[in-house]
Amino acid sequence: MCRLFGLISSPHRTHATFWLLDAPDSLSAQSRREPDGTGLGFFDADGTPEVHKAPIAAYEDRSFAEEAREVESATFLAHIRYASTGGLDVRNTHPFAQQGRLFAHNGVIEGLDQLDRHLGDDRSLVRGDTDSERFFALVTRETAAHGGDVSAGLVSAARWVAGHLPLFALNVILATDDELWALRYPATHELYVLRRPPGGHHGSRHLDHAGRNGHLRVRSARLSVLPSVVVASEPMDDNPLWRLMDPGELLHVGPDLHTTARIALPDPPAHPLTLADLEPTAAASQRPA
Repeated sequence: MCRLFGLISSPHRTHATFWLLDAPDSLSAQSRREPDGTGLGFFDADGTPEVHKAPIAAYEDRSFAEEAREVESATFLAHIRYASTGGLDVRNTHPFAQQGRLFAHNGVIEGLDQLDRHLGDDRSLVRGDTDSERFFALVTRETAAHGGDVSAGLVSAARWVAGHLPLFALNVILATDDELWALRYPATHELYVLRRPPGGHHGSRHLDHAGRNGHLRVRSARLSVLPSVVVASEPMDDNPLWRLMDPGELLHVGPDLHTTARIALPDPPAHPLTLADLEPTAAASQRPA
């Protein structure tokens, strides 16, 4: 199953060090399925999005993902991909960038021909083959249609997909240089949020998060003195304040870390998919590790 990770410390920029695959753990788990791509997104001081990503096929050199990456930003977005749609290519590797925003997705959307028709000319925003980037293009269009309101654009796009297309899961994180959004829909996959005070619940400890099975590790000494909000596919430390987002919940973290949450999609998908409905590759990508 793909892994999502988002971090925001806005309005403060902070240094953080990422290992997209934690080498010692991932190398010891020889039976674990190899990931199909890793990516890290962040923003320069002028707000320009930067994305470092690469596809990682089985038996390929994984130094890109295992070497430490120290970057500075107020928002970060990391993704470990297990491919369901689109080949092993950098253009199909998350996160994606459109109009100054970064986006990553975990789940499966089918009916892509219908989605392409609905996108029309906005299909030109899509560079790869994935359902995820197509959905991001729809979010981008709907955001523009709602006067730049990302929350409204994300909800509008998600409601259209939920009402018209076969859907397995639509867990997403979207970030600008000073804001972050997360959506969990429906209850298929988990998505957690942590509002972390300076030092976490230990009082003065730096941030040191590690996913299970060597999926991802991130450290930030600066967050020993700054608050932050983290969104992840799984709790990544022993902090008791990790909260499982509700199905249909939209989370928004503003430039001052003011956080709001609401149930934006209360109804189930009109055409829900199960693992048994998916093609073998897609089904394998969505099973918990």
